[in-house]
Amino acid sequence: MKESVAVLDFGSQYAQLIARRIRELGVYCEILRHDITRDELVSKSPKALVFSGGPA
Repeated sequence: MKESVAVLDFGSQYAQLIARRIRELGVYCEILRHDITRDELVSKSPKALVFSGGPA
């Protein structure tokens, strides 16, 4: 299974930028909605979570 990072998007304009920077490091990264269920998140098995801030 591919190791990955999940970016939980709480409405920040920076979620795409954060994901791009992670991908530039050669790490698979997926942007997920902030209201994803626990079961959905667990099924993706991310090695790390990044919480992007809400709208200003």
